[in-house]
Amino acid sequence: MVIEKVLGARVLVKEEVELAQAAGRVLAGMVMADRDYPPVARSIRDGFAVRSADLPGSLEMIGEVRAGGTFVGIVGAGQCVEIMTGAPMPAGADAVVMVEHTRRDGTLMATDRKPSPGEFVNPQGAEAKRGQPLLPAGVRAGFAQVALLATVGTTKVSVYRQPSVAILSTGDEVVPVEALPESNQVRNSNAWSVAVQVARAGGLPTILPVAADNLEDTRRLVRAGLEHDLLLLSGGVSAGKYDHVETVLAEFEAEFYFDRVLLQPGQPLVFGKAEGKFVFGLPGNPASTMVTFELFGRAAVELLSGQQESELRMPPMRLTTDFSHKTGLTRFLPARANAEGTEVTPVRWQGSSDVAALARANAFLMAEADRESWKAGEEIRVLMQ
Repeated sequence: MVIEKVLGARVLVKEEVELAQAAGRVLAGMVMADRDYPPVARSIRDGFAVRSADLPGSLEMIGEVRAGGTFVGIVGAGQCVEIMTGAPMPAGADAVVMVEHTRRDGTLMATDRKPSPGEFVNPQGAEAKRGQPLLPAGVRAGFAQVALLATVGTTKVSVYRQPSVAILSTGDEVVPVEALPESNQVRNSNAWSVAVQVARAGGLPTILPVAADNLEDTRRLVRAGLEHDLLLLSGGVSAGKYDHVETVLAEFEAEFYFDRVLLQPGQPLVFGKAEGKFVFGLPGNPASTMVTFELFGRAAVELLSGQQESELRMPPMRLTTDFSHKTGLTRFLPARANAEGTEVTPVRWQGSSDVAALARANAFLMAEADRESWKAGEEIRVLMQ
């Protein structure tokens, strides 16, 4: 992808955060095992620690060991120790017999089972050896990664600084959310939807004032946006008489990597670099803004956050109804996927400005440019919101 190539030489800044603030951040250093995991062999079932060679038969119970405890002594021939899940294996024992497969009579335990050596035992170091790399830099920390950081005793986490992302909507027809719009105006929903997408990708969004359709206002606010790591403009990138974004970016000696994509919605998409900062000119219609950010802008934010790569996931799902579209362009159309992520239904809408329909949807169908129709039950690729 062009974006990954362009951002390949990005400069990343490291910082340290508390473990409680590590969720969602990208790790800037390798996470290593501080000891063997588990540090001793442990039982993975409630039952009896035994010598596998002594069974089947009856064994004398000589004690018990719970998780967090230890057994002082050695399991000898004809002996066993009652053991709980997670408890360390007693010396001399090499297997565990589940309690469900045993009979008790006073201090005797009997079983018809013949366990194999190592059965229901998690050996020392089976999960990780001391000094073993567990996570590389460039991984975004989710709940499992935070659990691992806590497991190895990390209280201060080295992460990459989150990129600052300026969001600038343009157009005389766009007014602030708190305004009462005239019939020829719309509230600035794009900036707020993109801010959510930016935050979800790991960036720190800043919504700038709306730029009016004139060169002076656009120039002033683009200059403010270039103080950030990434500038996302919404609107003003088509071929209209009052669309000034590309003109202003050219004044800042912007280098454009592309200025159009074969998508609908979202054809007039601009990606470039000005004064050392990366810039996206996203189309102004809400669906166009949402789709092009997910397909292109999200990758830029993730890479600027320190991720090693950005993967676009578009799983196939079965259509619940027949579906067709006009060929020639790849189209992303609002849809509703079921909770299992196996089926998807197109959502009726009135075009790229239909925010109500977009809010009812939780996905976009990807209709291939060279295919006209699909039957119910056939698979189609889906971009999740």
